[in-house]
Amino acid sequence: MEILDRYINELIEKSTPQAPIWNIEQIRSGKPSKWNYIDGCMIKALIELYHITKEKKYLDFADNFIDYFVQEDGSIKSYKPEELNIDNVNAGKTLFDLYELTGKEKYRKAIDTIYGQVKMQPRTKEGNFWHKKIYPWQVWLDGMYMGQPFYMQYEVMYNNCENCKDSVKQFENVHRILRDPKTGLYYHGYDESREMYWADKETGLSSCFWLRALGWYAMALVDTIDIMPDSLAEDRDKLVAIYREYVDALLKYQDESGMWYQVADQGGREKNYLETSGSAILAFAIMKSVRLGILPDEYFKYGEKAFYGICDKYLSEENGELVLGGICLVAGLGGNSYRDGSYEYYMSEPVVKNEAKGVAPLILAYTEILHRQGDNK
Repeated sequence: MEILDRYINELIEKSTPQAPIWNIEQIRSGKPSKWNYIDGCMIKALIELYHITKEKKYLDFADNFIDYFVQEDGSIKSYKPEELNIDNVNAGKTLFDLYELTGKEKYRKAIDTIYGQVKMQPRTKEGNFWHKKIYPWQVWLDGMYMGQPFYMQYEVMYNNCENCKDSVKQFENVHRILRDPKTGLYYHGYDESREMYWADKETGLSSCFWLRALGWYAMALVDTIDIMPDSLAEDRDKLVAIYREYVDALLKYQDESGMWYQVADQGGREKNYLETSGSAILAFAIMKSVRLGILPDEYFKYGEKAFYGICDKYLSEENGELVLGGICLVAGLGGNSYRDGSYEYYMSEPVVKNEAKGVAPLILAYTEILHRQGDNK
C-alpha cells in the first residue's frame, strides 16, 4: 500500500524525540516530551516495519529516538520508576530489539532499569499489578498490554523464566474477574477496594466495554503468547484458550465496515462511532495470531477487513498531506477529571487525527498484511 508507506514517511520526517508529531496528548499538554507509552507504541511499530521491510530508515529513526532518552548508565531521561506507572513499562519493549540490533550496552542496562519498576510494582490481593501508584488497588485492561509482554520477555530472556507463571496468573485473574459472562467482553477496569466512584460496589467493575481497552487486552495476550517458550506449553495453552474465546466474542460486535464501535456492544446508539485505534489493534492482533497459529487461517479475513475498513473510512488527504482520523485521544477511569466509565463519558473524550494510539496499531496491522503477502509469494 503505497499510500500507507507515504503516510508513515511523512510522520517520521516531521518528528524528533523532542517533538513527535503523533503524540497529540503531549502536544496539547504544552510540556516537554518525556518517556511514555504512546511513543513506545509508535517506535515498536517502526521496529516491526523494519523487521519485515529491512528499510534502514525505520531502524535508524527508532534507534535515534530511544537513544535520546537512554543514558550510558541505563537510566532514562524523564522516566521515574518510583511513580509506579505501569504505562511507562511499555516503551521498554523497544529496548530488547534495539539492543539486539545495535549492540548498545546502555539499552541492556535500561532494560534492567525498567525491570526494577516491575519488581517494585504494588499488587492487588489477587496478585495483579496496580495500574499506577496514584490508582491504588486498580487493574485496567490497558495495563495488561503496558506491562505483561515486557515482563514475560524479561523473564524468558534474562531470568530463566523465574516469574513467567506469575504473568500467566495475572491474565487468568483478569479473565476470571473482568470478563462479562453474558457478552464475553471485558470491562475496562476493576477496583479491588470498591472505593472509586466508577466501581460497582458489589463487583468493583467499571460499567462499559471500551474498545481500545478491549484491544489492548487482545494484543497483550497475543504478544505474551508469542514470547512464551515451549517449556511453558501448558501455560501458553491456557492463554491461547482465553484468547480464542475472547476473539469469538469480539467478532459478534464487528461492524459490516470491518471496524468496531467506541463502546463495543452499543453500535447504533446515539453518539457512538466507529473508532480507529481499537479497531486497528484488533486487526493486528487477529492477523498476528493467525500467523502464529493461535487462530485458524479463516480468521485472517476478519483482521484484514478491519484494516482495510479503517483505511477506507479514515485515511484521507487534506491540504496535500495524509491524515488518519477517528482516533479517541484518551480515556481512563477516575483521576483529576470526572471519568466515571459511563457511556456518556466515553462519548465525551476528544476524537483526533494522526495520534499514535491509532497510527501505531495501523502500522502493526500493515506489517501483518506484508507478512501475509510475503508468505503467499
